[in-house]
Amino acid sequence: MLVAQNLTKSYGSLQVLKGVGLTVHRGEIVSIVGSSGAGKSTLLHILGTLDSADGGEINLQERRIDQLKGKKLASFRNIHMGFVFQFHHLLPEFTALENVCIPGWLAKRKKKEVEEKAVELLGLLGLKERLDNKPNALSGGEQQRVAVARALINKPDIVFADEPTGNLDSQNAKELHELFFRLRDTYKQTFLIVTHNEELARMSDRVLHMRDGKMVG
Repeated sequence: MLVAQNLTKSYGSLQVLKGVGLTVHRGEIVSIVGSSGAGKSTLLHILGTLDSADGGEINLQERRIDQLKGKKLASFRNIHMGFVFQFHHLLPEFTALENVCIPGWLAKRKKKEVEEKAVELLGLLGLKERLDNKPNALSGGEQQRVAVARALINKPDIVFADEPTGNLDSQNAKELHELFFRLRDTYKQTFLIVTHNEELARMSDRVLHMRDGKMVG
């Protein structure tokens, strides 16, 4: 489903990615692990079109996405990709329900349809009593689950998660790990996760190792 070939990226004289390639299949949970500075987050951001590579190509559902630009790229990313980061990036002035709905509204889907899907997702994630709460009234674990629901609202082909448990305590991290697998089983959702959490990596269907800008092993 996601196929990347020979991706390269440099910042000045520092080469961060040195010809990286990978394939992720539909319904897979794949983790990328490696030491700090190995290039994991850079790779994830390039695969998610949040940054651009210097060379190589990326195909999602057999569409060449590294060549998309401007509004076409933004629209494609909003509909086909979801993102979960270490820091949830919820908008503080909006409720949990509204935060989840925003990508659906940006995609110009029907307001009622989007809200019904958001309620369904938040209920699945154990937040049906928190729909009207703003982020400052939610715990860290609850905020991250809202971010996961937001990532799923447009039924994306793939969710990119960059250190999703890095800001959570061990109990909330464990619950988030289990949630990813429940979402995979329920929605056949695909995840590509960058993580330092060895437990999450071990639970994944596959683990990819990066070192010095390359895939190893």
